[in-house]
Amino acid sequence: MTVASDNELDVQLPMYIQDVVQYLPHRYPFLLIDRVIDLKLNDSIVALKNVTINEQFFTGHFPEQAVMPGVLIVEALAQAGGILAYVTTKTKPTDYLFYLASVERAKFKQMVLPGDSLHLHVTLKGHKGSFWKIHGEAKVDGNLVCSVDILSAMRKRES
Repeated sequence: MTVASDNELDVQLPMYIQDVVQYLPHRYPFLLIDRVIDLKLNDSIVALKNVTINEQFFTGHFPEQAVMPGVLIVEALAQAGGILAYVTTKTKPTDYLFYLASVERAKFKQMVLPGDSLHLHVTLKGHKGSFWKIHGEAKVDGNLVCSVDILSAMRKRES
């Protein structure tokens, strides 16, 4: 399946990691998207983060009871929203960056553990000027683990 656009930024689905890194400025250990499963321009995205015990944050959170930090679940949802925004605007992180402006109504329902596949469902709620508002839901095995509303600001990269 291909997402249609009118220039060279067409994307093939699913987007594997070699494609994902073209639409995110993040790299290890802060790249939190492994694959994009579905994407509808100017509407929504479904992405995947496979959580493994090898994640750097597990050495300190927590050594005896490994739990993915909630703030990183929110960040994974924001990164999925970033991919949606880049593809929709036909831009890339070499030209623009999306900065987190606000996080509202973050709710955490259960822990995310090593071995979980985190399914990231992000819906665009609107954008005006350089501001983008999204709603994100993270799920494991179909169960909601986190929901959040995020506002981000698109800014031209400084040379």
